[in-house]
Amino acid sequence: MEGGDMLSSVLRSANSHLIRYLAAALLRELAEEEAGPAFSVRFWDGSCTEPRHPPPFTLVLHDPSALRVLFDAPDELTLGECFMRGHIDVEGDLQAAFALAERLMTYQPSATQQAILHRLAACLPEENTEMQGHLGEGDGALHSRERDRAAIAYHYDVSNEFYRLWLDRSMLYSAGYFERTDDTLEAAQLHKLDYLCRKLRLQPGEKLLDIGCGWGGLILHAASHYGVEACGVTVSVRQAELAQERIEAAGMSSRCAVRICDYRDLEGAERYDKICSIGMFEHVGEPMLGSYFEQAWRMLRPGGVFLNSGIAASATYRRPGASFIDEYVFPDGDLVPLYSALQQAERCGFEVRDVEELREHYALTLDRWVEALERHSDEAKRHTGDMTYRIWRLYMAAAARAFRQGRIHLYHTLLSKPEAGECHLPLTRTDWYEDTVQARAA
Repeated sequence: MEGGDMLSSVLRSANSHLIRYLAAALLRELAEEEAGPAFSVRFWDGSCTEPRHPPPFTLVLHDPSALRVLFDAPDELTLGECFMRGHIDVEGDLQAAFALAERLMTYQPSATQQAILHRLAACLPEENTEMQGHLGEGDGALHSRERDRAAIAYHYDVSNEFYRLWLDRSMLYSAGYFERTDDTLEAAQLHKLDYLCRKLRLQPGEKLLDIGCGWGGLILHAASHYGVEACGVTVSVRQAELAQERIEAAGMSSRCAVRICDYRDLEGAERYDKICSIGMFEHVGEPMLGSYFEQAWRMLRPGGVFLNSGIAASATYRRPGASFIDEYVFPDGDLVPLYSALQQAERCGFEVRDVEELREHYALTLDRWVEALERHSDEAKRHTGDMTYRIWRLYMAAAARAFRQGRIHLYHTLLSKPEAGECHLPLTRTDWYEDTVQARAA
């Protein structure tokens, strides 16, 4: 090696050592300030910092430029993009790592730490932070039919095989209903299906409309176990194709149907005894809430009920900075506070008969989804690529934490369409908790 090359190599090595030393010092101080469990850090050259006790997670830095993101006023979006690109990773308990991320987003360095950061910044390579957005002006106006189709296709048409890896056998992409915290995902989702049908008080021969039916799990269950005629609508082509296959395989074509249709385009004289919307409400958008409830009101027969289940924003919490999930997971998703939804529903004529908060159930569901996705990581990457795997792993783990902290909520809202002032509902809810699918089968 010539003299100039040797000097360059020595300087690079010294610079890398200095970066590791300064970064480790800052991260150690952050952990100590929080009085939380220490974590280990593995740097791009394989060297590690090791706490005294086994750490809950290891923060893996694959590229020194990632340190610019960690310490230069990060927010949810920039940290998420750094993880998505693979510049940082977490081995172990991803939930535990979120405490560090939240600390970084509120980090106010001391004078000594500012000096260290200044020295660190001078040593770091530049980070490429330019990322491509997924929906733009070419996809149409916000919440237009064209743009909503694009947004739904982006998320739900990733790959049926990808979703099959970590959802339950019925492929239900909404929160299960847990009778115990150790329930399996399969059990919780079966409980959920039956609970929804009991809340709707389905009767044989009734007509049920499912707005945003996904892969058809609920309409198949309702038709099979409650004897209704069920119709599901979705704007996802891949979901509709698989739902139709499942309906035919179950021999339920005479009682079940799925249509590729925007809820706004439901027309004709057809009316339904019961309507449900499970996990679709988040895509409606606050400006469209009036149209959404008006359409449900129009399609529902007098005396019928509409069960609307959706994620809601907290009325008091405001996220600092930009949203990673809005940008890369649910384009144009719009979480509104519960009071906004109820106000629009009542303006259309609906009467609010029941509201139930179920955020703990969504956190437990997301835990099981993340566990299953991680178990099938190699297969998931084969179906969708490493970046999509990383996005879904991060978003679901982050959502579980947000539900547990009460930053987002899940509500079942039962709305009735009175008939001459009568709702034709029982005086109590006891019938919701009496029968189960297992008891019926016995």
